[in-house]
Amino acid sequence: MSGISWRGAVLVTGTDTGVGKTWVACGLARALTDEGWIVAVRKPAESGCELVDGEPFPEDAAALRTASGSVEPVEDICAVRLVEALAPGIAAERAGVTVDVDAIVADYRARAGELDCLVVEGAGGLLVPLATGVSYADFGVQLGARLLVVTAAKLGAINHTLLTLEVARARGLDVIGVVVNHVTEQEDLATQTLVASLRDLTDVPILGEVPHGGDPGAHLPLGSPAP
Repeated sequence: MSGISWRGAVLVTGTDTGVGKTWVACGLARALTDEGWIVAVRKPAESGCELVDGEPFPEDAAALRTASGSVEPVEDICAVRLVEALAPGIAAERAGVTVDVDAIVADYRARAGELDCLVVEGAGGLLVPLATGVSYADFGVQLGARLLVVTAAKLGAINHTLLTLEVARARGLDVIGVVVNHVTEQEDLATQTLVASLRDLTDVPILGEVPHGGDPGAHLPLGSPAP
């Protein structure tokens, strides 16, 4: 697919929780690394962390680290780690934790400047609060990131996807494209017609369709890291 570039900061967002953002972000990071791109991964905040040795352990961030072959400490990959399984901004507020979005943005911009691609995984969807008064859409705008939207192949995905794209358009965010992820083995008329329907309903590229358990990187156009 021509015209697709992964350069700079790419925010992987979902149309909802449980659509496979981590799976797709890991697949993208792994595939780009295998193709010779210089890649790093970040997740600004992770909630729902299990306690390991008394500290919240961010499993999604650790998966991103492994997928990208990173040797950075997981604490650098995920700055804010929270126990309660709530939107990060709400979990942070309840825990008395301040999410310094400006500092995170400055760190990510500096890191992105050292790389071909910085893969950043969000939480839930674009309007989920990252901090008090700051959504992931706001964060994406501050960072200057482009979006990769992950949607689950299921009934209702058309509405969720188009709403996400409307929010992105309203905020002036540049959407690289949409990935349709089969989160279950179930196949029905809704899942079978989803990609064709989205292509009819939006001019945003549908970059790939990932079968259940499939490698996302094998279903995405990667291109070359060369300028």
